[in-house]
Amino acid sequence: MKLNDPFRIIIALALAAVTLNGLAQSYPSKPIRLVVPFPAGSTPDTVGRLLAQRLGDAWKQSVVVENKTGAGGNIGTAEVARAAPDGYTLVIGINGPVAVAKALYDTLSYDPEKDLAPISLLAYAPQILAVHPSIPAENLKQFIEHVQKHPGKLSYGSVGQGSGSHLTMELLKSQAKLDLVHVPYRGFPPVVQDLLPGQIQATFAIVPAVLPQIKAGKLKGLAVTSSTRSPLAPDIATVAEQGFGTFDATAWIGLLAPAGLPKDMHDKLAAETQRIMRSPDVREALSAQGFEVVGGTPEAFARFIQSETAKWTKVVKDAGVRAE
Repeated sequence: MKLNDPFRIIIALALAAVTLNGLAQSYPSKPIRLVVPFPAGSTPDTVGRLLAQRLGDAWKQSVVVENKTGAGGNIGTAEVARAAPDGYTLVIGINGPVAVAKALYDTLSYDPEKDLAPISLLAYAPQILAVHPSIPAENLKQFIEHVQKHPGKLSYGSVGQGSGSHLTMELLKSQAKLDLVHVPYRGFPPVVQDLLPGQIQATFAIVPAVLPQIKAGKLKGLAVTSSTRSPLAPDIATVAEQGFGTFDATAWIGLLAPAGLPKDMHDKLAAETQRIMRSPDVREALSAQGFEVVGGTPEAFARFIQSETAKWTKVVKDAGVRAE
């Protein structure tokens, strides 16, 4: 009996559904590649490696972390955005490449909204305004006054163009009318390396990146960027407390996949990621390093990315920030 076209289409769709369901049930059946677009030892790398280890343990399959740096995280993120949506290539995303890059660059080789599928917001953390001890300031007000007396003479480091550390300072510069020179780096380790001897004078850095040096007296911590003080540094007042009432800027870290990931695979990956991030031992390990662990749903992460994109796009436009 010869089937006409409608019946052939129905059978083909049914077979495809069965095949995808079988793939999802067996997923993962080979090593997963987790791209971290920042250097080893950076905060996205720390969270990414912890997640990779736990996913590997849970699924009895290797999750291989690959640090692919450059262009403020855009190079590694773009590679994943162009990868096959088969569940075997994932990326650790942060503010810059996911929520800011589209506003920052005239041309971008990927579209974060169209080419990436949010899996989970993993964690976020406040940043600390850390300065070299030679800066004659013990609080944010004194820092602002010092910078205003020396326009264009002081520099600050960030983890890259359009990163959270970059735009947080740009937001402060805009609100406090400051003239500081931006020096982008590839991750926090080289920022701190140059800040310690005074080659740059300031940075907004995630708490665990600079708190040991602050406690040792090698750097000064002048302000925290979250709406409330950090439990790890309760003596450091927030930016909001020091005269900028609505100031709230956190550095966040999430997990994404190429857009088009089959729903069953997407759901399985999201559910396991949430379970891992919400486990007491992971929360304890990351909280000790200054992170607020989230482990949220894909839908919540997508809404969060939209709000962050709107917020930082305005900062980019108001401050006239462009890719260097």
